[in-house]
Amino acid sequence: MEQNKLEEENFPIRVFPKADLAVLYSPNCAISTAMRNLSDWIRKNQILWLALQAIGYNRYRRCYMPREVALIVQYLGAPG
Repeated sequence: MEQNKLEEENFPIRVFPKADLAVLYSPNCAISTAMRNLSDWIRKNQILWLALQAIGYNRYRRCYMPREVALIVQYLGAPG
């Protein structure tokens, strides 16, 4: 558990193009598959999905804002 916390603290919280963040979570997949996987994981994690909506998440935007990245890392863990 402590190792996960350290990884989350070391992961950069910044604007990420959706494709870039998705590939970090699914490095062995094609970009389209990685994006679909991350999108599915976000939607299926109801607490994460509601938290993202509460901060104004726009699923049509091409990037994740820092607050969104922080929530994704908090609920899904750091990629890698």
